Amino acid sequence: MSTYAGAEEPTFPWWLVLLEGVFAGIFGLLLLSAPGATLLFLVQVFGFYLFLGGIFRVISIFTDSSSWGWKLVGGLLGIIAGIGVLNHPLWSTIAIPTYLVYLISFLAIAEGAVCLFMAFQGDGWGIGILGILSIIFGLVVILNPLIGVIALPFVLGGFMLAGGIAAIVASLRLRSSPAAPPA
Repeated sequence: MSTYAGAEEPTFPWWLVLLEGVFAGIFGLLLLSAPGATLLFLVQVFGFYLFLGGIFRVISIFTDSSSWGWKLVGGLLGIIAGIGVLNHPLWSTIAIPTYLVYLISFLAIAEGAVCLFMAFQGDGWGIGILGILSIIFGLVVILNPLIGVIALPFVLGGFMLAGGIAAIVASLRLRSSPAAPPA
């Protein structure tokens, strides 16, 4: 089973996909039912990730010294950012979603501009309408980021819940498929 000559499709054990779906579904439900506490928890996990990632990046200099300067700078920045998030959890719970909202806003505006350009190149008026809506969405959120920050846990929760359900269904299909890898 390959998509093209010499390449095999990636296969995952069905139970790994099931675990991913269960955890995504649980976090989705938590974000929808207790958005503030769950967001605070996820920001703390992000802080630990930054801190440990920074430490491992610095340690990796000893095993592979190529680009050691960049690894050192990246590692130290990760450690500093992780400590900052862990020392100021409430501030981080506001700052990180605000940053994400601004990032999403700018990406929406850029995507909308690309869609408008494609529409004027002859790809149709439907993509042009989507481009205009994307630009309007980006501008509304930039002008009032609080709306985006308040909605972010609910949007993430909805996507995580839907993705978790989809992963659980996919795992059950993988399990019942005749070409499923052994558990």
